[in-house]
Parts: sequence; C-alpha cells; structure tokens
Amino acid sequence: MTAFLKIERDGAVVTLTLNQPELRNPLTGNSAADEFVVACNDIAADETVRAVIVTGAGKAFSTGGNVRDMTRYHGDAIAPARIRQDYREGIQRIPLALHNLDVPTIAAVNGPAIGAGCDLACMCDIRIASENASFAESFVKLGIIPGDGGAWLLPRTVGMSRAAEMTFTGEAIDAQTALQWGMVSRVVPHDELLDHARDLANRIAANPGPALRMAKKLLREGQHLRIDSLLEMSAAFQALAHKTPEHREAVQAFIEKRPPKFTT
Repeated sequence: MTAFLKIERDGAVVTLTLNQPELRNPLTGNSAADEFVVACNDIAADETVRAVIVTGAGKAFSTGGNVRDMTRYHGDAIAPARIRQDYREGIQRIPLALHNLDVPTIAAVNGPAIGAGCDLACMCDIRIASENASFAESFVKLGIIPGDGGAWLLPRTVGMSRAAEMTFTGEAIDAQTALQWGMVSRVVPHDELLDHARDLANRIAANPGPALRMAKKLLREGQHLRIDSLLEMSAAFQALAHKTPEHREAVQAFIEKRPPKFTT
C-alpha cells in the first residue's frame, strides 16, 4: 500500500504532505491515523526538528472523511458500540497526536479543507491559506457530527458564535473570510503557498528547540489552566530553560553581537 503521508526533511523543518490526491486526501478509510501517530512520535523524539508543515497534494488540502467508506456503518452489521470504538482507534488519534506534539506546526492549506480536513487545519498551531483554500465544518450536511474533536477545536480557532454558524449550516467560507475570522494568519497566492510556509517554518526553526517546545506546551496548557497554575508551570519550565546550552549560546551570541548557533 502506498503511504498516505509523504514525509520530507529540510534542515530543522519536516513537511508532512497528505498524498492521496485522487481521493482529495481523505482522513478515513486508509492508513492516515496510523501514519500521523507514527510521524508525530518520530518528530517528538528527534530534538533536531523545530517546525512542521502539514499540507495536501493536489487541489485539496483534505475533504475529511471518506464518504463512500461511511456506508459500511449502514444497516445492522456493525453495532453503535463498534462504531464508537472505530472512532477512538481511528481518526480520533490524529487530533491527539498533533495536539500533543510539542513541535510548532503550520497548516499550509492549499485548497478545500472540508469536515475533518477543516478540523485538521485547526489542529495545527498556525494556518496559512492559499487563495484557493476554503473551509467547511460540513458534518451536519451528511447527518453526522464532528467526530474528530471539531467541537473543541473550532471554537478555539474562530470563537463560539462563528464556530456555531459553521457547524450548524455546514456551509463553506472562502480564504478571505477565514482571514477576517482569524482562522488563518494570512492568505497568499496559490503558487507561493509553500514558499511562505517554508519561510515561516525556517524563521521559527531559527530559534532554539527546547524553548520552542516548552513555549508551545505553555500555550496549549494556557487554554484551560488558571493563571496561578500556568505561572507555576512557567516558573518550572523557565528553570529548565536557563540550564540549557541553547540559552547560554543565545545569551553569549547577544553579548558578542553575532548570530547564535544552535544544535537543537
């Protein structure tokens, strides 16, 4: 079987390309969940990786669930309890893998991001959209709900009112609307999307890895911790950061007025 994820490494940046363009890069009915989990585990274990780009091959970023594959749940052959477990063992592993990955992630959304594809973009820390991109939380159009964490992800990306509008209508928004709603950081010409994503990834990767990973963890934990709890966590992380060779190199480079040299 051909791998779903195409994995490329350029210096400290790893690019994960959803590579089933003939089916518009679905996230179910294939090995997507298994491959995302393995890729995220490998990236987390490699301290020299400092940024990750997630993008799609072909015209779509991802159109989410494989609709034809959903027909296997029709009828009485598969019980609801088994379907519930299929979600737990399948697509729900993707948001857990990406959310828990402590390396900064950038979604380079090259085209339609529909259903679980929209949620996949929201799983990343930063989103950059091609002018050809569109976003739809379209589950209701198929008579289902966001089974991959979209009800948690989308309100944290665009706010509750707009998340509710997208979820209840199932309608798509274009790239410029996504920019106005804060879903993406910028909209760029389609042919320049990966150049912009790589430039941003390289600017992130120019910073020391330990500080990047701890900063991302604090941002994630800050979404649900009280301020006093986050301050305690920040103090502990800062104590670790002060003892890293990367911090010493950054300070020395600043004093000596030269670019720092980081190994991780």
